[in-house]
Amino acid sequence: MSKLAKRTELVMPFYAVELFKQASLLNAQGHDIISLGIGEPDFTAPAQVIETMHRAAQAGLSGYTSPAGLPPLRDAIAHYYEQSFGASVDASRIIITSGASGALMLAAMALINAGDEVLMPDPSYPANQNFITAAGGIPRLIPSTAEQRFQLSAQDIREHWGPETRGVLIASPSNPTGTSITREDLKELIKEVRQRDGFIIMDEIYLGLYYGDAPQSALTLDDRIIIINSFSKYFHMTGWRLGWLIAPPDMLPAIEKLAASLAICAPTLAQHAAITCFEPEVMQIYEQRRLSFKQRRDYLLPELERLGLRVPVAPDGAFYIYADIRAYSQDSDDFSHRLLHEASVAAVPGRDFGKAHAAHTLRFSYATGLDRLHEAVQRIEDFLQKLA
Repeated sequence: MSKLAKRTELVMPFYAVELFKQASLLNAQGHDIISLGIGEPDFTAPAQVIETMHRAAQAGLSGYTSPAGLPPLRDAIAHYYEQSFGASVDASRIIITSGASGALMLAAMALINAGDEVLMPDPSYPANQNFITAAGGIPRLIPSTAEQRFQLSAQDIREHWGPETRGVLIASPSNPTGTSITREDLKELIKEVRQRDGFIIMDEIYLGLYYGDAPQSALTLDDRIIIINSFSKYFHMTGWRLGWLIAPPDMLPAIEKLAASLAICAPTLAQHAAITCFEPEVMQIYEQRRLSFKQRRDYLLPELERLGLRVPVAPDGAFYIYADIRAYSQDSDDFSHRLLHEASVAAVPGRDFGKAHAAHTLRFSYATGLDRLHEAVQRIEDFLQKLA
């Protein structure tokens, strides 16, 4: 057997996917599993988007695009950022990628040298660490608190920035907590990173799924921030594998060179279809669905609190609730396993998102219908009564 590269040992496992496999197996065996685990919307692409894809396929528009993507799609995204998030972005700065994963891969490859350290909050989305590792960098998770909304802070930068630190990778709203970083806190963080000549990669995948006042992109504070986004979450196109990267002009030649070799281009038919996402009548569909997610959050959040699963910070975006299970257990792995096998409800144990809060937290996803959430709450309540 060939000797594997060292990086394969450094890559962090993704327990949410393993949980999904277990839940799928139980479903196949005849168990009715309610999944509050994997972060995949139960909505799919609107009919108009699918019809556009069919027309493009029938017209033979399935060949390679340029590495940066279709110009009409890049124009549509630029307009979307200006209209929805208050950020003026030249379309030339937008690179269409194979999902947000493709965008993060390009950003990591363009910015990180071997041994470079990148600061992230603990908890955070586990796969993001692996892109840093794949580029030869070292992800360093900084324990965050409820008082910080589980976000990286300016104080964290001052305390933890070292000789090998190159930049930060943050998300707002965040997975697993569903919390956003406040505008003032983000200003302070940007100031500290810029004083150290560092880069900022901002994951805005859930920016469209925000439930407060009108959200603003981090670009409105600093247009040199590297933005990662995707059609998977707000646009409900998970398997279409389409995302985008917004980069400063001086980075674009390097990123396009990398994209040409590593991906050639993002899926072409998906690109054609995605242009339709931004048509007014389709955006109305997405807005209605966003309000459905808010309705689910507004139901599930107080119910979990009622059951003694405390939520330290109420989520204001995404479709996750990050709950504290210490009233019942100090072992989230065991709790998650028992919840799945005894109550047929899947929820992700805290170890997926970092060590700081791993033992006493679970992530619940409300990317499923209200009727199933009602049933899940009843099952969880019955399960917890057995533990009491």
